[in-house]
Amino acid sequence: MFDVLIVGGGAAGLSCALVLGSAKNKTFAKSKRIGIIVHQKSSHLQTALFNNVLGLTPGTTGASILENGKQQLTNLYPHVEQIDNEKVLSISKNADGFNIETNKNKHQSKIVVVAVGYTNLINIKGLEEYIEPHPRAAAEKERIWLKNTDHIIEKNLYVAGTLAGWRSQFAIASGSGAQVATDILTLWNDGKHTKVHDKIE
Repeated sequence: MFDVLIVGGGAAGLSCALVLGSAKNKTFAKSKRIGIIVHQKSSHLQTALFNNVLGLTPGTTGASILENGKQQLTNLYPHVEQIDNEKVLSISKNADGFNIETNKNKHQSKIVVVAVGYTNLINIKGLEEYIEPHPRAAAEKERIWLKNTDHIIEKNLYVAGTLAGWRSQFAIASGSGAQVATDILTLWNDGKHTKVHDKIE
């Protein structure tokens, strides 16, 4: 049983995992089991080139960020379990949280964060009732979102990134994932607003 399982290894999913992982020394987070299904094949980052993102060297490619992001997570927060080569087929509720079925395994988690892309090709069973046309994309592109309020679809089921209704900008998707992570940390911290910063001593 995971305490939180993130579905999707793009900008939002990796950002969410990094922030959650960085709270490992907090008493309310150190015993939590965190996982991410790092499926990236359909990520829009695969073909992205970044010249206008603060902190990134102009010319940085999205493909390199995807690879380096997984490595950063491994190097800094190895306790976050990365599940590779699995694609989520369905998400369903159970008494303790959610069942997540992939093409290879079955997982359980108390909290799920859906952070896959916003194309209408999404085919995860169990999410159909939440799918609506994307509020911030051109209608002809047929983009979708999972209807939510402040990233919450329903109790303990979150959505992050473009699928949460945000525009397709790297910084926005990353920030959305980080926001969800801090909301989950706040939940674990008995509702006390929580963020995680590193500082130069």
